[in-house]
Amino acid sequence: MEFLKNNIPIINTIATYKKEYFRFDFIAALTVAVVALPQSMAYAMIAGVDPAYGLYSAIVLAILGSVFGSSNHLATGPTNAVSLLISSYMAVYLGQGNFLATLFLLTFMVGAIQFAMGALKLGKLVNYVSHSVIVGFTAGAGVIIALGQLNALLGISLSQGKHSTLEKVMLTFENMDKMNNYALLLGIFTILVIIVSKKISKNIPGALLGIIFSVVLVMLMGLDKYGIKMAGEIPSAIPPFSMISLNLESINSLLGGAIVIAVIGLVEAVSISKAISAQTMQKIDPNQEFIGQGIANMGGAFFGSIAGSGSFTRSAIAFQNGGRTRLTGVITGIVILVLLLFFAPFAKYIPNASLAGVIMVVAYTMVDKNAVSKVFKSNRNDAIVMTITFLTTILAPELEYAIYSGIAISILLYLKETGAASVVRLAPVNGSPGQLVEYHTACGNGQPVNSTISVVQLDGNLYFGSSADLEQKLNDVYSDARVLVVKFTGVTMMDITSLEVIEGFISRVLKEGKKVLLCDVRPSIKRMMEKSHILSMVGEGNVFVTEEEVLASSAKALEKADAWLRGEIDIDFGLGKKVSQPSSQPVG
Repeated sequence: MEFLKNNIPIINTIATYKKEYFRFDFIAALTVAVVALPQSMAYAMIAGVDPAYGLYSAIVLAILGSVFGSSNHLATGPTNAVSLLISSYMAVYLGQGNFLATLFLLTFMVGAIQFAMGALKLGKLVNYVSHSVIVGFTAGAGVIIALGQLNALLGISLSQGKHSTLEKVMLTFENMDKMNNYALLLGIFTILVIIVSKKISKNIPGALLGIIFSVVLVMLMGLDKYGIKMAGEIPSAIPPFSMISLNLESINSLLGGAIVIAVIGLVEAVSISKAISAQTMQKIDPNQEFIGQGIANMGGAFFGSIAGSGSFTRSAIAFQNGGRTRLTGVITGIVILVLLLFFAPFAKYIPNASLAGVIMVVAYTMVDKNAVSKVFKSNRNDAIVMTITFLTTILAPELEYAIYSGIAISILLYLKETGAASVVRLAPVNGSPGQLVEYHTACGNGQPVNSTISVVQLDGNLYFGSSADLEQKLNDVYSDARVLVVKFTGVTMMDITSLEVIEGFISRVLKEGKKVLLCDVRPSIKRMMEKSHILSMVGEGNVFVTEEEVLASSAKALEKADAWLRGEIDIDFGLGKKVSQPSSQPVG
């Protein structure tokens, strides 16, 4: 039983459920369902499939995602970014008899990859897709989605087949003489209803009202006779069960796309869960969320669902409208199913232009202007990553190139930044024990410093990428001081390449008869020094390990250096050699 509680979170929710929660969960679920109806149909259109499959996804994925996921508020179902990716990868199968079988296989593969990543505890991998990549990709996807719906908004039918976004726009303008004015008016009307509803209150489901009013206009005025393309009939209110066709050739051709969709879906889901949990204080388990998303997509594949993820809009609605537990998502799926049972016959009167209007508004909201502005203002590298990802999303022939390029540029810029080692020369202030100042600054303002002791402070992670810069900067700070104190204050990680550079530097100092002390050395770094023989070169008694008291290690090293220079002690500098320093040597 404990195993089930740990792996099926809803069991624990039901065991601790309080009856007063139900009212909040039900109201939140009803509100989410009202928004999910037009959204899921619109997202199915973005994916290039019948709106019915979007509705099936809104039912099945919402229930399974809530049952097995980590977050209490994450609303799983069709999303704009994932639907756009589906459209990209499924375009080559349009018009083929195996289109739907391949689509559901893709959904299953996405879920299987996500489940495997969760089972293997790879939840932290989403951290390697930076926020700038997501902002750039989402904004670019918004532009593509809006341009891709232009022909539907204008009531212009295009030839079947794979068309890039730019090709669709060009074909649309070439066929402007075929524009349907009634379709355009219905699309604009839907957009205006959504905008006005938001102005009145954010809680008004403008998208749903726009769809309902459009259906009423079509039915009352007989607009379907004027060549307006409709959404068509929903074949069944209950998601149909069908087996997955595991075709090896299709699996091979879909694998790359499935991996991209799986990763983007997980990034969306975990990001949204964490954003809401920051307000609810719920602890989110990324691995469990991976498993929840995986089961949702795998299960949905057997019930006519397209791949989905967490929806920020619907998740925020669930939270803002008082949802208390994960049962909100389960009830949402049930409510959508009930609505379909009674209102599915009216779906055939929904104009595609109205759905295109809903999608246009969604596409506009995808461009997070505040996030874009924040990225531009905060960091040049992040701005570069976001811009390249944005442009690649719009212009690249395949959408995964945008993600790959964004991640690649992020890594390259990170490596460029971390390739610069932080090396600073400090010096003790005469008459102020333990006080260190930057050497060149002190000399510039005439501050009295002890020039016989040179302190070299290292910061950051030292690895092969920064080794060349480290070697150059260590040479630059080399001085005539007779005692060198190397501070490893901010060094938490070193590799063998960096250790060899430091070993060469220490060897040079010792060969000239000077002395070396190491301080603020973390235990893990000290163990590495022992294995690379640095410890035996310097002498273990001259290596001061980091202590809880700030700068205690540095103070001890400086005190020992001073004592040696005054001739008060002999220092064993490794390999059993003791060096005595005459007391007549000057200090300062």
